[in-house]
Amino acid sequence: MADDENKQEETEQPEAEAPAEEAAGGDSAEEDQESGDEAAAEEPAGDSGSEAEKPKAKDAPPGAELDPIAIEPERELSAEERARAEAEAEERARLEAEATADAGDEEPVARSKPAVELPADARIQATGKRKSSIARVVLRPGKGTFEINSRPLEDYFPRHQHQTFARQPLVTAGYEEAVDVRVRVRGGGIAGQAGAVRHGVARALTEVDPELRGELKRRGLLTRDARAKERRKAGLKKARKRPQFSKR
Repeated sequence: MADDENKQEETEQPEAEAPAEEAAGGDSAEEDQESGDEAAAEEPAGDSGSEAEKPKAKDAPPGAELDPIAIEPERELSAEERARAEAEAEERARLEAEATADAGDEEPVARSKPAVELPADARIQATGKRKSSIARVVLRPGKGTFEINSRPLEDYFPRHQHQTFARQPLVTAGYEEAVDVRVRVRGGGIAGQAGAVRHGVARALTEVDPELRGELKRRGLLTRDARAKERRKAGLKKARKRPQFSKR
């Protein structure tokens, strides 16, 4: 009997300790759950802070993420383009001055007078070139007549732009009404011949008055413009255009 009682006490003791262990295990689970809740509570707070620091997409102006557009600088005009613009401006001013003089409202704009007067028997020759055109120019004292291949300038160059081009050196130097111009030109087209006449007239004026060289050169009137259309090569359609390659 004594042995049976001792065995019963031993079996009862573990059963009594089990609830204590379960209670301890329950406490640790509750602690883990509380720590997890605290971490979960801290994480949203951190996220809200980062969101507050970052600017909202709708608050930013439209296109803020795009790179700024780089504005290209204006292209510098060549000597020929600058001379053409100046010639057109001078011709326009001359026509406006003549129109106002005819109307009688204002006095005409005073033009620069020639610094050197040619002798009565003077004959100045010069040669001008442009592309494949060659112009032989002769200047003589006169009243401003301009003939090309024995035809008036207005008949040979119907376009006003080409007439202005040919007269530009005379207008710049102030010899437009002080000399007569005779030109023989051949080769090339109308635009090339107008450039050759302008080049030849400018060269002839430097023979009349060497002081004009600086001004004429600054305007690009003494520069030999050698640009020309490139010749066609054998086997090609144009100067550089090739036929389409066919593998088969």
